[in-house]
Amino acid sequence: MSKRALVTGGAGLIGSHLTDLLVGEGWQVRVLDNLEPNTHRRGKPSWINPKAEFVKGDLRDRETITAALREIDVVFHQAAYGGYMPEISKYVHVNSLGTAQMLEVIRENNLPIKKIVVASSQAVYSEGAGDCPKHGLVFPAVRPVEQLRQGDWEVHCPICGAITKSAPTPENAPVGGETVYGLTKVDQEKLVLLWGKQVGTPTVALRYSCTYGPRQSIFNPYTGVIAIFCTRLLNDLPPVLYEDGEQTRDFSFVEDIARANLLAADTDKLDGFAVNVGSGEGTPIRKIAEILSTLLKINIKAEARGEFRPGEMRHLTSDTKLVRGAGYKPQIGLESGIQRYIDWIKTQSNIRDYFSEAEQILRSKGIVHRVGMKNA
Repeated sequence: MSKRALVTGGAGLIGSHLTDLLVGEGWQVRVLDNLEPNTHRRGKPSWINPKAEFVKGDLRDRETITAALREIDVVFHQAAYGGYMPEISKYVHVNSLGTAQMLEVIRENNLPIKKIVVASSQAVYSEGAGDCPKHGLVFPAVRPVEQLRQGDWEVHCPICGAITKSAPTPENAPVGGETVYGLTKVDQEKLVLLWGKQVGTPTVALRYSCTYGPRQSIFNPYTGVIAIFCTRLLNDLPPVLYEDGEQTRDFSFVEDIARANLLAADTDKLDGFAVNVGSGEGTPIRKIAEILSTLLKINIKAEARGEFRPGEMRHLTSDTKLVRGAGYKPQIGLESGIQRYIDWIKTQSNIRDYFSEAEQILRSKGIVHRVGMKNA
């Protein structure tokens, strides 16, 4: 008998690739997605797997989520509202309340869900771990806005103030989230893991690193740095770097993230844990712009304008010992993954630059600041 999965947010980047993987492995899959216009400006995308049952609906609607959960074994809860927009109540309503209500529905209706795998994020960390020359591994707090206004981008040791070097961030690093999105991701993972302990249902929270690949929205200007830089270059515009562009991130190809979800469903080694999923390698954002420029053969250099986003971490490389110990191994390298994304985006029509308009909104709402100014 095949397993039955519900993939919330199953039309999105990760959800759709996960759906394809599950279908290929013989699962029966139901996709629930509200086709959020910020991401799906042209409606239902063509890539939704025809062998999956598709339900257009909002997980915040109690009747919709109740019906979607019927006759399901495993829930892959990918649905979330993300980005840097100043829509505080929407983040909380979709991510925190939506997740809480889903758990409530399962318990109230005594639904026989065997496992829940929830999509969390590296955004739950305030800052990546640091290596202090005097104090070793430390967990710095978010860099103060006053420091960033002076153009000091370094991460300092919380004990002695020395400049630290980036170190892999383990799961036991402090979490809190320094953006509203990050805060709601903390909510999601804590709600799911706590609920699992209370009711005795296995649950796993996967803290994704920066995920990219084909199907990443070309309409959403907050969707991910690779997609944003790519659309800028294809419109003969320079990629925009915050700070000095030397901040680093851990990048994961979307098919690897999908495989991590399947692993979490199939093994009991990760049950009850929040688990980092990433490549374990940090790549400077400036280098991402250079790789894209080279592969696209568009020679436009990225620009650093002396701007920054308060609350944004400087470095984040995932310590992936836990997930690797359960059998996870990334299969797609960064350059080959970016090339696959480029091959895909070139098949899309009307690739506009949505970043410029969004940038004005971010400045006006005080989400992007300029060095030397109290607010810009």
